[in-house]
Amino acid sequence: MTAVPLADARDERAYGGKAVQLGAAIRAGLPAPEGFALAAELVEAVARGDEAARAQLAAISARLAGPLAVRSSAVGEDSAAASFAGQHATFLNVSGVQAVTEAVEAVWRSASSESALAYRRRVGAEGQVRIGAVVQKLVAADVAGVLFTHNPVTGADELVVEASWGLGEAIVQGLVIPDRYRIGRGGDVLERTAGSKEVAVRLQADGDTRHEPVERELVEQLCLAVAELRALHELAARCDDVFGSGPHDIEWAFEAGALYLLQRRPVTGSPAAVAARE
Repeated sequence: MTAVPLADARDERAYGGKAVQLGAAIRAGLPAPEGFALAAELVEAVARGDEAARAQLAAISARLAGPLAVRSSAVGEDSAAASFAGQHATFLNVSGVQAVTEAVEAVWRSASSESALAYRRRVGAEGQVRIGAVVQKLVAADVAGVLFTHNPVTGADELVVEASWGLGEAIVQGLVIPDRYRIGRGGDVLERTAGSKEVAVRLQADGDTRHEPVERELVEQLCLAVAELRALHELAARCDDVFGSGPHDIEWAFEAGALYLLQRRPVTGSPAAVAARE
């Protein structure tokens, strides 16, 4: 049963795809939050009540302190063939040993949910389900979203950014119509389209998240300025350097002006992704 700093997560068979992707990002100097990768065996042991495993998790929680994000990292997840995006559990604003333990238990259970098992059958990922976890410092996002390094609809060689106020879960959960930006490979902004962002997902002081109404004047105001778009363009270029020319699906967030890489996975199911695998 092992847990290692994310920067040391190299074995996908032990720690899962998400942890290994984040580990590679950190080693390359990309702005991913610090944290730990939990091996699949450790996650299962925590879920089954093993005292030594829970003590190890408690030590990790104490070392990181503060609000945390607990994310799934399944073996075979975030591969070029299957992303598993949205299939396994993620928990934000988790504080305290008990809450972290419960989140890891829930991550383990999510690997056996009906939707996750159905997805595995659909993409041919049969066999025993093994799921690790990532425990990270939480980014209290002012603005967050997703970045595709190829257009996921047309396959065009351009960046597509979707953004909204607060945490990225507002986009993931379909609560808003996000702002949409298209950026050329040279950095020129090709399109800015304001969305309708009436709700923001924000952190609660006592843990968990809440849905808050967005101030009226901000609902249709673009939430990314030129400086932020330049930073995202640079992040995409750095991901190309680290992971190859993609295409990449990047989850990002800005907190107090600083850009963070939350997750990176290969794009699946788009014209660009198919071309990249041929």
